[in-house]
Amino acid sequence: MIVFIELINSIREFLDTGGVVLTVIAGVICLMWMLIFERLFFFLKRYQTVKRLIVNAWENRSDKHSWNAEQIRVAQISRVTEMLKKNVKLIQSLVILCPLLGLLGTVTGMIEVFDVMAISGSGNARSMASGVSRATIPTMAGMVGSLSGVFMVTWLERKTKRRTQQMEDSLPMAH
Repeated sequence: MIVFIELINSIREFLDTGGVVLTVIAGVICLMWMLIFERLFFFLKRYQTVKRLIVNAWENRSDKHSWNAEQIRVAQISRVTEMLKKNVKLIQSLVILCPLLGLLGTVTGMIEVFDVMAISGSGNARSMASGVSRATIPTMAGMVGSLSGVFMVTWLERKTKRRTQQMEDSLPMAH
């Protein structure tokens, strides 16, 4: 229990060091990773069930060569593709938002540095340290969050293309 409290206090101190913008970045990164984990769960668990249901329904059809059958096939593939793409654009948007929020943190931290310089009338490094940390920590956090998300978005897009192709191959048209 004591370790948990110390961990919470360390996180709180880190967030205070980076300012309000760092708290917003942490929220964006948490949301991004929640959506990524939801997509991972779908890809690794639910997709197989969805695919099996659609393939079984297709195989049980007696008519696989008419225009109607082709339209049903295309519709099923489109439905699966939409399921696979769900929330990926939102994740991409959050990935793009992270470094922009980091830049906002840089600007607000530098404003704090300039305020300290204006108030103290000097460039005392000790008095400017708080503003410099508020300028650099959000930038770092935004970049780290963005980089972690870029890798996952790339993986999700690649898996989406591969699974869509597999679905097309699993629903052959009779000739």
